[in-house]
Amino acid sequence: MSATRQGLAVRLGGWSTRHRKTAIFGWLLFVVVVAVIGGMSGINEMTNSEGGTGDSARAEKILEDAGLKAPAGEMVMLRSAEPDGWRDAAGDLTARLEKTGEAVRVQPPVRSESGREGLISFEMKGDADTAGERIEPVLDAVKQTEAAHEGVQAYEVGDASFAHSLDAILSGDLKTAELTAVPLALGILLVVFGALVAALLPVFLGVTACIGTFGLLALASHKLPMFSSTQSVMFLVGLAVGVDYCLFYLRRERDERAAGRDAETALRIAAATSGRAVLVSGITVMLAMSGMFLSGLLLFKGFAVATILVVFTAMLGSVTVLPAMLSWLGDRIDAGRVPLLNRRGRKGVHASGGISGRLMKPVLAKPGLFAVLAGAVLLALCAPALGMKTEQLGMEKQFGKDSKLTVAFKEITGAFPGGPAPAEVIVRADDVSSPRFQGAVADLKKKLAAAGEFGKTVKVELHKDKDVARIEVPLAGNGSDDASKHALSTLKDDLVPQVLGPVSDKAYVGGETAANVDFNDQLADGFLPVLLFIAAVTFLLMLVCFRSLPIAITAILLNLLSVGAAYGTMTAVFQHGWGAETLGMEPAGAVESWMPLFVLVILFGLSMDYHVFVVSRIREAHERGLATREAIRDGIRSTAGSITGAAAIMVAVFAVFALLQMQDMQQMGIGLAVAVLVDATLVRMVLLPSVMALLGERNWYLPRALSWLPRLDHGGHGEEPLPPAAQSHQPPVSIGR
Repeated sequence: MSATRQGLAVRLGGWSTRHRKTAIFGWLLFVVVVAVIGGMSGINEMTNSEGGTGDSARAEKILEDAGLKAPAGEMVMLRSAEPDGWRDAAGDLTARLEKTGEAVRVQPPVRSESGREGLISFEMKGDADTAGERIEPVLDAVKQTEAAHEGVQAYEVGDASFAHSLDAILSGDLKTAELTAVPLALGILLVVFGALVAALLPVFLGVTACIGTFGLLALASHKLPMFSSTQSVMFLVGLAVGVDYCLFYLRRERDERAAGRDAETALRIAAATSGRAVLVSGITVMLAMSGMFLSGLLLFKGFAVATILVVFTAMLGSVTVLPAMLSWLGDRIDAGRVPLLNRRGRKGVHASGGISGRLMKPVLAKPGLFAVLAGAVLLALCAPALGMKTEQLGMEKQFGKDSKLTVAFKEITGAFPGGPAPAEVIVRADDVSSPRFQGAVADLKKKLAAAGEFGKTVKVELHKDKDVARIEVPLAGNGSDDASKHALSTLKDDLVPQVLGPVSDKAYVGGETAANVDFNDQLADGFLPVLLFIAAVTFLLMLVCFRSLPIAITAILLNLLSVGAAYGTMTAVFQHGWGAETLGMEPAGAVESWMPLFVLVILFGLSMDYHVFVVSRIREAHERGLATREAIRDGIRSTAGSITGAAAIMVAVFAVFALLQMQDMQQMGIGLAVAVLVDATLVRMVLLPSVMALLGERNWYLPRALSWLPRLDHGGHGEEPLPPAAQSHQPPVSIGR
């Protein structure tokens, strides 16, 4: 391969093998430095106004700017078997709470109708955003009171205790994911390669890519605030992609060595083929992830930054550090061979074909039949998604009915029933104490009473020094049903503009129900632009990469089927409860509202890994002179082991997230695991080859109007097989000298 034809992957691989120490120690230094700096800077999480959208976010922003953020409220309910048997405990608890220095404005206990419960309300001192970090003494006080008074049960719920529990769950879940996913990936790689060193190398690069990205993400968060679970998402994607990229590269190098090539040639071919595919796949994934910027929500912008950073870091490590490591190790990559697992043969992977070879015979013999069967199965998996219901999952659905917070919330609301969280009308005016403004507020109260959709107790807070008014309006319904949404619409679209509009140009409706409605509306508005963007980007990249219109179109359709299978699975398990009990999960009756858009983008990106690697190998075989069907057979057989191993790792990593406590993490894990499994087996091993076989030579059709597209070298087709190497160990080599 001449120097003029060397692609970027070959040049990067050549540089890294000639400068092994610089590549390896430079990578380690980069990871350590950014991880330390990022750890010192910390993650900057988004505020309520930044995480929201629409009028509810504008209302929250007015309060934040005016320094009127509501303090973190807490409630503790004490229950006794006998009426008023909790009163001594209430006095003890009040004293303990005040002694902590964190609880302020502790209210006298309120007695329930039965008399068996007393409710103590108080607020956390200081910034509500950090209250969860400071509530430990308060929680200890409640535990100590319960332990000191026999027969008294204590239940606590509130903003700070919720934040504290959420932080503990997220940090615990991330640790669980790290401690479980990494050994799983290592175990699968041991089966794939049969050697400890070969298995450790992809895990090492995948984990270091994630560690480095943690630091980069912390630094980026000071420009773009992040959601609390963004790090978990980044780790999930980063480990899967990082290990997969290294696996494909390493597997190709080992295949070429097994075919008898010398170490330098094997590395050069791996760089020109798998290295090039890593770059194409990585760029495709990053561009697909950038589609989340079109959602209009900071949540997804944070996800986009996190996934783009980790994919870029993993891609960079795979085409620079990995060749340097392989060059340095030589045949020592096979050190630590595992008995019965190391089946590397001198004849390479094509000799037997394995399961994939046997599968290809009927698929290529009757491609029409298998295309119909595979398509029917995929459509059946997609079918439940037609009835998908999405919502922002509340505490009970998010944590499960048996979680401590959920139980406390249900017990407290059962003994002290109340309506849903009220809507908040936030108004900024020139003078909220003026007779004109107060007259408008009085008029609003009259119209609310006459509408019949609102509660009787309308609370008005005037902050004269800030020129801000907060009006709490109880809504009909339970906060998420049609009655609540209709009342909210009446308040937002009719009453507030008509009554408060003339006295203020900034009057917005906020509150929990309004925030949920605004968020879901923005998600619905952003879904189609994101879908069109990633479909267009994928189409154009596939068109340029393979110079084929049918392959570009097929890539889009196959990816949509994989996404549909994920949607159908999530709907079936978590909305309808099909198989949920068997999986040990609790159906929520709905899919988390942000999940469909997130899964769409992630799967569109990750599915391209398999598609690029498989089709690149098929195109490579076709360019060597094989007929299309023979090229399909050769391409599928030669990539089957890598695809199976990569899919097993991704499925294992995603399945770990399905075992975590948070409902949204479970939904994401199940949806992605099933989609990747389906994509790597039914789609890439059956539907793709059958469709390509039906198209025949038309697979490579490119309209004349597009003949100007660059012709990219798919690598490897100019190399002839060499006799088996005589030595068992090769010295360090470099490529592209």
